[in-house]
Amino acid sequence: MKFYISTTGIKRVTISTTNSSAKGSTVATRRITRRTFLPVVLLLSIVLPFLFVRIAFLVLESASACNSALDCIGWGLLGGSEASLLREELTRALMEAKEGHGTNDGDYRREGSTESFNVLVNEMTSNQQDMKTFAFRTKAMLSMMEFKVQSAREQESINWHLASHGVPKSLHCLCLKLAEEYAVNAMARSHLPPPEYVSRLTDPSFHHVVLLTDNVLAASVVISSTVQHSANPEKLVFHIVTDKKTYIPMNAWFAINPIKSAAVEVKGLHQYDWSHEVNVHVKEMLEIHRLIWSHYNDNLRNANFQHEGVNIRSLEALTPSCLSLLNHLRIYIPELFPDLNKIVFLDEDVVVQHDMSSLWELDLNKKVVGAVVDSWCGDNCCPGKKYKDYLNFSYPIISSNFDHDRCVWLYGVNVFDLEAWRRVKITTNYHKWLKHNLNFGMELWQPGVHPPALLAFEGQVHPIDPLWNVGGLGYRPPQAHNIKMLGDAVVLHFSGPAKPWLDIGFPELRSLWNRHINFSDKFIRKCRIPG
Repeated sequence: MKFYISTTGIKRVTISTTNSSAKGSTVATRRITRRTFLPVVLLLSIVLPFLFVRIAFLVLESASACNSALDCIGWGLLGGSEASLLREELTRALMEAKEGHGTNDGDYRREGSTESFNVLVNEMTSNQQDMKTFAFRTKAMLSMMEFKVQSAREQESINWHLASHGVPKSLHCLCLKLAEEYAVNAMARSHLPPPEYVSRLTDPSFHHVVLLTDNVLAASVVISSTVQHSANPEKLVFHIVTDKKTYIPMNAWFAINPIKSAAVEVKGLHQYDWSHEVNVHVKEMLEIHRLIWSHYNDNLRNANFQHEGVNIRSLEALTPSCLSLLNHLRIYIPELFPDLNKIVFLDEDVVVQHDMSSLWELDLNKKVVGAVVDSWCGDNCCPGKKYKDYLNFSYPIISSNFDHDRCVWLYGVNVFDLEAWRRVKITTNYHKWLKHNLNFGMELWQPGVHPPALLAFEGQVHPIDPLWNVGGLGYRPPQAHNIKMLGDAVVLHFSGPAKPWLDIGFPELRSLWNRHINFSDKFIRKCRIPG
């Protein structure tokens, strides 16, 4: 090869090549002019630095993932097909990790789980383990994290329900202080109602309200809120039935803090003179409920909360209220008030916000009970639960008589026609179902007051407007779009574990209850009832 450069400047470069194997000599001449040479040089000067920087980044970023720098460069420059192969390999490894170890997450929790993803990455890069090992250990770590989150949620629910079972120190203090006052203050021992109101207790022209409770403060809130919003408070007659231990503080409270215009009767269970037959039936009822509760409790104790996914809401069936005599005696309201024909029943955990007078004028169409059945929470939503949440539909005696997907009617705010109750023998029907449950091994329903009442009152329920009983406020606070509904509700019902007098009550709802407490009262201040 020979180069020829002219002496007058670099205007022409001549390259000649000689092939000795050919006959003669053939000279091929190529000419590269300045116009073509300079752009090539400029293009290379621009591209080469970028190419160098790209290769440097690839080497630095992929040094731990490649066997050599050349592999990394090849992966970066020819990245399309290699990336696709990497995705396929990772997908295959994840599927093998899932299928190869079965569906038992316990295997993942026991084998090679890592506490954090950073530790996992460091171990994998330092040991240069394969993709399948990485997928398996990632699965193990995620399974362990999911298990811990689920366990924490279940434990939170258990603790939440346990907290709902106790009596706050402040309420216990209130009962003790009132009992002391009863002993030293003659006014606290006054018989309720006063003599001038006694005639109202059986007068059907008055509006009779029944409460079965051993919570002094809650009873005070129910009565205070009802009277405050009543258009005719002088027509109200409240009948409070309580147990023997609470009778003294309950009587002391309402004797010292009389309700203007309205009549309040406080009566202890020990003051009732029932017939021998009624006493026998009450004892039989309580014994069967205790057996159902014990049976359900034993089954729940044998269940493994952490691994068998037991429904935590089923813990509600084991609350002390399921064995409460006062709760179960609501089925004996006609015997408690033999001289009354129509009453409104209120639970202790309600707050009245509007006048309730129209409830006593409500036509029940020959039914026994008026109760909320329809939904206030929207379409396809039950204000309480469904029949399947209470009853065991695996038994034909249940499945052939009831619709499992039907919404239950709610306790809390109810109108009872006691004449119709006695006529259709609701209490007798109730006892019949208790015996059925006993004969079926106590498997027909969960413990509690509501399940047998659903059976006994079947066909005897008249639906009332959902705003009469806006419940579930002890389970969760309402959503933002339901805030207006709280103001429209006639009665707010704090059904659920988070009662407003407990520490676990929702702060955003507690004010709706606290507004009916007189925090200037000396007993409230001494016992430091939280405001």
